[in-house]
Amino acid sequence: MNKHVLIVEDEAKLAQLLADYLNAANFTTHSLANGLEVIPWFQGHPADLILLDLMLPGLDGLEIIKAIRRFSNVPVIMITARVEEIDRLLGLELGADDYICKPFSPREVVARIKAVLRRTQGESEISIKPGPMLVLDGHSFHISAYGRQVGLTAVEFQLFQVLYQQPGRIFSRVQLIDKIYQDHRIVSDRTVDSHIKKLRKKLASLLPDIELIHSVYGAGYRYIPQAKLDAQASP
Repeated sequence: MNKHVLIVEDEAKLAQLLADYLNAANFTTHSLANGLEVIPWFQGHPADLILLDLMLPGLDGLEIIKAIRRFSNVPVIMITARVEEIDRLLGLELGADDYICKPFSPREVVARIKAVLRRTQGESEISIKPGPMLVLDGHSFHISAYGRQVGLTAVEFQLFQVLYQQPGRIFSRVQLIDKIYQDHRIVSDRTVDSHIKKLRKKLASLLPDIELIHSVYGAGYRYIPQAKLDAQASP
């Protein structure tokens, strides 16, 4: 079944361009240009994802997503020409699943939409099997298995704990940043990748024959304890 994307964008040419690319990628689309139309429309129509501009006539994107989150967890990708970090953090704090700054490539938008849908709807693509018996000690930041243990930094421990508590779920870098840096400091995606690299190395010293943290191209990371991949999502 085709996924339905609601495009909320007041620039008519840009909205049509996005619709054309999404239709070509087998998405069904509907476009709205005024923020006041979004909630009434969404309450009466199905949508698998909302592509939401920040600056809109009638009602801005932040107010719209705040209203949507009162009754729905539909994935939302915010698009904007405002690049200030506080806008990005505020949008994600209110419940946005991703954030794209103008100017952007329509192909990138399509790829980001597919990635968000994989994260939010694709968990059934894997079959989780029982993994190693791990013991996480939040006081000493140690992980133990089969009589051996490895020490982690506080950030590495928090990062692993987030992934470990929801096996199979894909977390984007932004979601992981929000989980482990709750003071909203500015942290780059590369920082998360660096922590993951160090964490994998330490886990490999504890369980050398098992890869616990898996990368999902274009989406993020997930914890799979000895998982069988029944269907690997394509980028």
